[in-house]
Amino acid sequence: MNGWSERGSLARAAIGRAARRTRGQVAGAKRALWPFGRLRASRLLFAPHDLRTADPITASDIYAGYFALAGRTVNCHGESPFLVAAPSEAWAEALHGFVWLRHLRAADTAIARANARALVDEFIARRHDRDEIARRPAVIARRLMSFLSHSPLLLEGADHAFYERFIRHVAQTAERLQLALSGAVEGAARLQCLIAICFAAICLDGQERRLRRYEIALSDELEQQILPDGGHLSRNPRILIDLLLDLLPLRETFTARGLEPPRSVIMGIDRMMPHLKLFRHGDGALALFNGMNATPPDLMATLAAYDDVRARPIEHAAYSGYDRLSAGTSIVVVEAGPPPRGANSIEAHAGCLSFELSTGSQRIVVNCGASRFGAPELKLAARATAAHSTVTLDDRSSAVFGLVLGERRITAGPADVRVARQDGEEGHEWVGSHDGYRRTFGTVHTRRLLLARNGNELVGEDQLSRPAALASLPAAARFHLHPNVKPSLIRDGEGALLALPSGEIWAFEASSLKVTLEESIFFAAADGRHKTAQLVVEFDAVATPQVSWRFARLGTPAQRKTRAEEARLEQAETEPDLPL
Repeated sequence: MNGWSERGSLARAAIGRAARRTRGQVAGAKRALWPFGRLRASRLLFAPHDLRTADPITASDIYAGYFALAGRTVNCHGESPFLVAAPSEAWAEALHGFVWLRHLRAADTAIARANARALVDEFIARRHDRDEIARRPAVIARRLMSFLSHSPLLLEGADHAFYERFIRHVAQTAERLQLALSGAVEGAARLQCLIAICFAAICLDGQERRLRRYEIALSDELEQQILPDGGHLSRNPRILIDLLLDLLPLRETFTARGLEPPRSVIMGIDRMMPHLKLFRHGDGALALFNGMNATPPDLMATLAAYDDVRARPIEHAAYSGYDRLSAGTSIVVVEAGPPPRGANSIEAHAGCLSFELSTGSQRIVVNCGASRFGAPELKLAARATAAHSTVTLDDRSSAVFGLVLGERRITAGPADVRVARQDGEEGHEWVGSHDGYRRTFGTVHTRRLLLARNGNELVGEDQLSRPAALASLPAAARFHLHPNVKPSLIRDGEGALLALPSGEIWAFEASSLKVTLEESIFFAAADGRHKTAQLVVEFDAVATPQVSWRFARLGTPAQRKTRAEEARLEQAETEPDLPL
């Protein structure tokens, strides 16, 4: 029965998307046969800001024919970058999205302007926008925003013929994006398209009617996709960063043109900012859940500068399914929500009840993070439950990844996720449970966490309800460690010591069960993936349905020095002849 249900949901998703795509094609045919009523544009009135960080040195690389995009670098050898073989889809998307124009603008030289203008002119003249990847709605939206933001770079010193070609192409791109929205554009990509059309409607002349229409559409979509606690339907922190980097300049552009920004844009920004802080560790990096990879520190600094509210991080995001516990210098971030549905689950992970732990500026327990630009099998492995700091049963994930029209979506997973938290005398207590393994094994996973008030200890307990008709059930509690943590087993595997770069030592033990060290991969390093280690506690969920474990700080270098000094002084008092 469950198999039929899963296949039925896949079929419904495929049929729905095909219907939306057909609707978009019909709308496009209608528009082609009845072109009257199109909104013509002849002038560019405003160029919005691009908040993404630019590097003028990269402009020299582009001029030399080197395009470093999406984790890959291609040497064009004098050939057009639009004609070379793309090393990955992500590279091609970044190329056709023209995100790299910001580097040429940062160089602010005549050569950079001429180079940028030549590449854009070639793209327009040779109709590279007909390329399969260049036609994707999200890529069109990014290209439209890039052209508008960096129009000063392209138009300064340009002749009138290029100016007219460029404005005409920008208007046609906005028109094409408007048609694409009639089809199968879902999730965050739909929001991105609406933002891009609003930018075009503000920045081009004669677009008042389009602006009024798409202000409403953007407001409706923001209300649907941004949850009351500020999270996105995808539950992916990275999408919040991307949306804020587009919505903040949009709000600014409305104001600069003397227009009142839509209330939904202002409210969405005000909700997303404190929600994003929920994931922030002491080193400024964000916790690795549901598609989050390496945290770009430059972009986080930019967003912090635009944070008008300066609100504290929210502690409990009930709608998004996240919690934050903090005490002393320690921070714990927990994921406890059902997986997103449909297109919003394309990057979602099976990490329900996983957590991350940090102290000060050092992360201790992490999840593996997302492999955004890796091979498909590596991306899928990073999304599995085993790549998260939680319990896995029989090496299976708590969610099912199904192939829907070429996309790996979550088609089944935890549906009943419950969370409770309270502050007591001992510290901050959190309890959560999920039923992701009920269908396969007939069991529910419950996790309890207690963070001591001084932040020096995190006590955990994992409990599995007794599975029906199973004599045994292999289980493993996994705790992935940050690459900077140096672990070593003690007492023949009864525990482990974790040495941090600061000199702090933390201890780990698990209710008299054997602790083993296994290899792990950390995908979220700024310079690519790194090898790291994970603590693994294996047990039989039938014979041992409850496992307790504990992380405890043994002391900082200053504390150990103080204790050693006190011991030396005490010894000197008892032995007067001992020199101080």
